[in-house]
Amino acid sequence: MIHPVILCGGSGTRLWPLSRKSFPKQFVPLVDNKSLLQLTLERVAQINGSGASAEVICVAAEEHRFLVAEAMQAAKATGRIVLEPVARNTAPAMALAALQAQPQDLLLFCPSDHHIPDVQAFASMVQRGILAAGQGAIVTFGVVPSFPSTAYGYIEQGSASADGSFAVARFIEKPGADQAQALLLQGNVLWNAGIFLVQASTLLQALQQHAPDILQSCRQAMAQATQDQQFVRPEPEAFAACRADSIDYAVLERHPQVAVVPFAGAWSDVGSWNAVADLSPADEQGNRIDGRGLAVQSERTYIHAPHRVVVTLGTQDLLVIDTPDALLVAASSHAEQVKGVVAQLDARHSPEASLHRKVARPWGCYDSIDHGARFQVKRITVRPGAKLSLQKHHHRAEHWIVVYGTALVTKGTEQFLLTENQSTYIPIGETHRLENPGKTDLEMIEVQTGSYLGEDDIVRLEDTYGRLAPPPEISK
Repeated sequence: MIHPVILCGGSGTRLWPLSRKSFPKQFVPLVDNKSLLQLTLERVAQINGSGASAEVICVAAEEHRFLVAEAMQAAKATGRIVLEPVARNTAPAMALAALQAQPQDLLLFCPSDHHIPDVQAFASMVQRGILAAGQGAIVTFGVVPSFPSTAYGYIEQGSASADGSFAVARFIEKPGADQAQALLLQGNVLWNAGIFLVQASTLLQALQQHAPDILQSCRQAMAQATQDQQFVRPEPEAFAACRADSIDYAVLERHPQVAVVPFAGAWSDVGSWNAVADLSPADEQGNRIDGRGLAVQSERTYIHAPHRVVVTLGTQDLLVIDTPDALLVAASSHAEQVKGVVAQLDARHSPEASLHRKVARPWGCYDSIDHGARFQVKRITVRPGAKLSLQKHHHRAEHWIVVYGTALVTKGTEQFLLTENQSTYIPIGETHRLENPGKTDLEMIEVQTGSYLGEDDIVRLEDTYGRLAPPPEISK
């Protein structure tokens, strides 16, 4: 039995403005209205054959815990979610997962944001690595390259083994264009896919040998971990003291027993807007349209426009990414530089660098559709059976108008139902709660008025989701 471990970290800044720190690309519905994380969870459910799925371990940031839980529910996956208090790269994340597993467990580590459409080819690739992993190797998987990419690291294959794997001769950093071309002509190199198959005990022994400080910090953090339903929380101070490093640098490049299994199927790390564009079919002029885009007298232009009409006229080799609060227009040749744009926006303290107008919450989401001096308007969606925290505000009043569905409202000592076109008023300082007792989504408009409308103007009295002492950015 192979036990999947999904590494859900990463800020996804190369796909800004659709992907942002608060809602990175692994949670964005990019393919068939499914997120890459959901597709990954569905894919790993097939690796043990039909009817033999194992529980999943997801390693994710604390702030994304409910997004991961929602993706697991959508994929019908069961398991635990290990929550990193701070980001520390792949070596500590993998150590946390290995410490959660049994020593003999065969762990398959997968990034959450890759797209591999052929599930059976993926499962066959993993199966080919079982024998080597069972004999004590750390097995990595490499993609047969289709062009001289400068965006991926490479693995040079060494001698072949009888089990179908190859020894790893060396790992190669992301090359320049000339070196990438030379590597491709060399014929024995693979793109590094960042997928690993290894026994938990083997990984822990390798960490002890090559990165004992990382393992020690993770052991301390997990020894004092707490568990709340499916969420496992390592002790924050111990984990924060851990050195940040990738598994490649910390272990693989120095470990003597590393094998690689080639994969010849379709694969993408969806690491740039050019890669996203390739997920859509092209017309005769090479244009690719996602949503309400229209390319007129244009060539090789990609338009992402899910919300409104976006038209290009006479363009070539262009990327146009439209969201409700930010627009990116970039030359296709500059797709890899989007991450630097986000850094510049961050330096200017632009909230759009990391926050979406639409914000996910464990009970649903809200969309800040308008704001001005002393007022803010939100469209709130509450999933069936979900409820917000029992709370009050010191500086703002709220007007609630039900657009669709049924709302169960708590206001002070009162509790009553509101249906479509009905409304209520929540005065400043009044205890209140919103619930959806129905079987369909509840949609409502909330108008906030007052002297201060920040998300930290909240006092939680009760909360279903364990957020009585949340960070300032988490509200409702």
